[in-house]
Amino acid sequence: MKIKQNINKIPGGIMLVSLFIGALFHTFTPWAGDYFGSFTKGVMTGTVPILAVWFFCMGASIDVRATGTVLRKSGTLVLTKMVAIIASRLLPVGGVESGLFAGLSVLALISAMDMTNGGLYASIMQQYGSKEEAGAFVLMSLESGPLVTMLILGSTGLAVFEPQTFVGAVLPFLVGFALGNLDHDFRKYFGNATQALIPFFGVALGCSIDLSVIVQTGVLGILLGIFVIIITGIPLILADKYIGGGNGTAGIAASSTAGAAVANPVIVANIKPEFLPVAQSATALVAASVIVTSILVPILTAYWANYMKRKGESQGSGPVNPGANVPK
Repeated sequence: MKIKQNINKIPGGIMLVSLFIGALFHTFTPWAGDYFGSFTKGVMTGTVPILAVWFFCMGASIDVRATGTVLRKSGTLVLTKMVAIIASRLLPVGGVESGLFAGLSVLALISAMDMTNGGLYASIMQQYGSKEEAGAFVLMSLESGPLVTMLILGSTGLAVFEPQTFVGAVLPFLVGFALGNLDHDFRKYFGNATQALIPFFGVALGCSIDLSVIVQTGVLGILLGIFVIIITGIPLILADKYIGGGNGTAGIAASSTAGAAVANPVIVANIKPEFLPVAQSATALVAASVIVTSILVPILTAYWANYMKRKGESQGSGPVNPGANVPK
């Protein structure tokens, strides 16, 4: 059977199919992890440890001479995405109260836009970009948690940056990076594992997604996910092309909503009580945005990469896996 060959025909297939399988399990059998327990539960709920191993292997695959590329790329993407969400300030604090966008609030929009799904980005760039660009997730750790959201909303000094949290997020990558550059045999050994770990991360990420959220939020939830891709994606593409030195592929790959962003509305509302009335609707909308962007971003990135390939514009330092599943 040519299962992998057929999956490769789907834009972003390895990641997307794995994610969808996990989402189906979580939507229709949310009890499966606890019921089977042991290693099965570990695979279904192991997003963090799987990512930790993956980031370690990714770090080992990057040559120290490419450090400048990693920092330039990640810094460009993070700063551009933070600037792009200034558009959300056009909404009233209490949210839109009537019409098609009723229920949409500045809290929902910022929470959905300011946190990139670093794991999704890295997996996509492993397929359609370069290993240096995949490593750009390093500075994306700054977006994790409610810190950036609270800063953008103008919190009153209660958002305190904890350095050890940032260090903990990038430490596996740095250790792998050190080993890979101290011994090139380690670089080859661990670097070969990066592709194999993508479907495991996809399933684990999917097992945190409930597809019924799309039904609950209706058209507005779908539109929010599309808005996130458009409002952040266009500036990210331009920044990647004209500042980061890429062809825009990394920009699209970074235009997603992180799963952790779902918790942001409640956390922020508990600190800033004026957001409590919109926190519940914002949580549902952000969850919908996570699903929509998780599905659309791999597809759009694949088509953009294919378009650039036809134009003859290579991405970054060259593909990690030449002949990866770019749709024909």
